[in-house]
Amino acid sequence: NFGSVNYKNGKLISIIEKGVVGRTTINAGIYVFNPKIFEAMRGVGKSPRGEYEITDAIQALANQVNVHTCEGFWKDIGNPWDLLSSNEFQMKKIDEAVEGKIEENVAINGILHLGNNSIIKSGTYIEGNVWIGENCIIGPNAYLREGTTLCGDNKIGAASEVKNSIIMKGAKAPHHNYVGDSIIGRGCNLGSGTKIANLRLDKKEIIVTHQGKKINTRRKKLGVIMGDFVNTGINASIDTGTLIGSHVRIGPGSIVSGTFESDSTVY
Repeated sequence: NFGSVNYKNGKLISIIEKGVVGRTTINAGIYVFNPKIFEAMRGVGKSPRGEYEITDAIQALANQVNVHTCEGFWKDIGNPWDLLSSNEFQMKKIDEAVEGKIEENVAINGILHLGNNSIIKSGTYIEGNVWIGENCIIGPNAYLREGTTLCGDNKIGAASEVKNSIIMKGAKAPHHNYVGDSIIGRGCNLGSGTKIANLRLDKKEIIVTHQGKKINTRRKKLGVIMGDFVNTGINASIDTGTLIGSHVRIGPGSIVSGTFESDSTVY
């Protein structure tokens, strides 16, 4: 899936675009160039893949001048569920900030970022590092668990539980919902009692189906990847590893599993 680099004392020795196996250093594909790159690009021919590879130009430069490498944290987000892994990493580093309002009888156990004009209502329990954006309403009697990110204008209502999930701007889980290890797109609304499963009964790694191909996510916990402006009816159940496009309508009491294209209606 990746190219690789070989380097010594911070200087590039070789860079290979694809097809490397075994233990190696991954090329993250992040570069800082000076104008010399344009001259190098003009001398590049097509690769065996039939493409003009930027890595060939970089290799040509490395053969003439010192090309330096830089190390640091990097996480591929080529798949939607990779966002969850990146979010898990970033949430461990957030700073405490309370710009909104917290009512009485709210329990907070962990680091909380609470955005401007947001409110956490009485009876809510915050567990672990949680990020709440601006203009959010939490509770009363909601439960937000570690790794939860609310991007803004969200409603997490009474008896709703959210765990290790990214809830995009304007999405709502307002009544008796469970959302675990999921990404919920902009403007979605989960009907009362909508539940999202995030763990297989056999506890094996979760497989998703995309464009007819089965893909192992390498995650044992993954709920739904949901597009924008999806609406679910009351008591809908969504299985692990489900992919739902945008503007999908899911009827009351539906059991949803697999992959659903945008603009679908599911009963």
